[in-house]
Amino acid sequence: MTMTSSGTSSGEEPLCGAPPDRAPGEGAAGDGPAGDGPAGDGPAGDGSAGDGPAGDGSAGGGPAGADVAGGGSTERWSKASAVSGPGPTRPDILADRQPRPVWSRDFALFFVARALARLGDTMLPVALAAGLLQYGYGVGAVGLAMAASAAPFAGLVIFGGVIADRFSTRKLMIGADLVRLVTQSLAAALFFADHVILWQICVIGALNGVAGAVFQPGVASTVPRLATDVQGANGAIRIAESAAQLAGPALAGLLVAFASAGGVFVAHAATFALSALCLLLLRLPPAAPGSQAHSGSFKADLAEGWREFRSRTWMWAVIVIWCVYMISIWGPTVPLVATEVVQHHGPRAYGLINSALGAGTVIGGLVALRLRPRRMLRAGSFALFAFACFPASVGAGLGVAAMSAGALIAGAGTSLWGVMWATSVQTQVAPDVLNRIHAYDVAGSLAMMPVGQALAGPAAAALGADNVLLIAGFMTLVVSTALLSVPAIRNLVRVDGPVPRLRTGAAVPEPARRDNHRAV
Repeated sequence: MTMTSSGTSSGEEPLCGAPPDRAPGEGAAGDGPAGDGPAGDGPAGDGSAGDGPAGDGSAGGGPAGADVAGGGSTERWSKASAVSGPGPTRPDILADRQPRPVWSRDFALFFVARALARLGDTMLPVALAAGLLQYGYGVGAVGLAMAASAAPFAGLVIFGGVIADRFSTRKLMIGADLVRLVTQSLAAALFFADHVILWQICVIGALNGVAGAVFQPGVASTVPRLATDVQGANGAIRIAESAAQLAGPALAGLLVAFASAGGVFVAHAATFALSALCLLLLRLPPAAPGSQAHSGSFKADLAEGWREFRSRTWMWAVIVIWCVYMISIWGPTVPLVATEVVQHHGPRAYGLINSALGAGTVIGGLVALRLRPRRMLRAGSFALFAFACFPASVGAGLGVAAMSAGALIAGAGTSLWGVMWATSVQTQVAPDVLNRIHAYDVAGSLAMMPVGQALAGPAAAALGADNVLLIAGFMTLVVSTALLSVPAIRNLVRVDGPVPRLRTGAAVPEPARRDNHRAV
């Protein structure tokens, strides 16, 4: 059965006449052993790993005109497209996709939907902790309830990527929001009825995780369809999500204080309802050339996504390095910073430091709106050095002001990395495999985070929490250096539009013009 996402009745305009993916009998791109790498948003991304490889919805891409060694389906572009300047805009893309500014009615709807989703997600931990502790459950039960949602998401997001590449991503995202509207409304009803049983909360969390796995892959392909300035769009979304991350816990605390934990779940359900409404009103423009209907089996599409992922050295290399980041840096930093700051300076100081971290991510998003580096991952890797300031300042036992300054700098650096990564993925990967590649990106980025969190306690007991945080600061320098040491990562040249996958022997068009933004 052939499945497409076309049709004006769904709110998506018909697909442009896209060229076939490959000539009959041609193998999938990336059938060779070469590969490329991650997904993200950094420490606290969309339910993903945060400002790193997986996130912003953040994700995915193969080198067009940069990663010659990476091979795969994009190697045919490398010599013709790797020209000086910030990157070519391909005439075959411009013919079907007229340049659109970042701010349009449809992007504004998507922008609001993403901000609302992040607002609700940052409220949920407060609701679970306050609600379950109120009914006599311990910290372990809170962790179990959170894991009940995270585990299905991480385990199923790869399959969600295949589904998103076969069906209308807009419809899938609306459906996922509606499912979570129902589940969170049910959770609110349980809390209001004083009938809170842990296994029921875990089942609800698991359903939310499955819905999130269906929703998340479509985010990556939606951004480049709404704005030709993909980096500007990602920067704007990052700012909105960062602001929501600042407001969410505070709003949840007020609701718990003046209403109950059930009230937070009502508010969380409302964010999904409003997100679904925004997506319902959204009209996606035609898909970029290179998109195609999928008539192969589910297993074949899954395998093709893996081949495309491993065919991009810059992509899989970032994911591998990001696993080290999660185990040695982000995993232990989150719980140990909370413990150290609360014990020595009190909860107010911890709230101030968290606010500084969030403010830093806003600053990073603002910088990303203006900074247009020719080699985006190189710039992002240099920015990532800044995260060392966060765990190192806490581990060194500095004052609250110094720790807040360190958090501010760290937030700006990881935010800039997240925008550079997400934009690279969304512009370097052919549209017909972008959702699947983003799913592999998200799954790989999240894989090691629970391991790092689980090892934080034993490591702190053996070495001392302050020493573990100092090591995390040092490992940030190691990880950033490792990213820069991989030629496929540091030399990846930006492009201005999605990479079409061409048939063998197809002529490579010459670039029509250069980006007007000055490269740095």
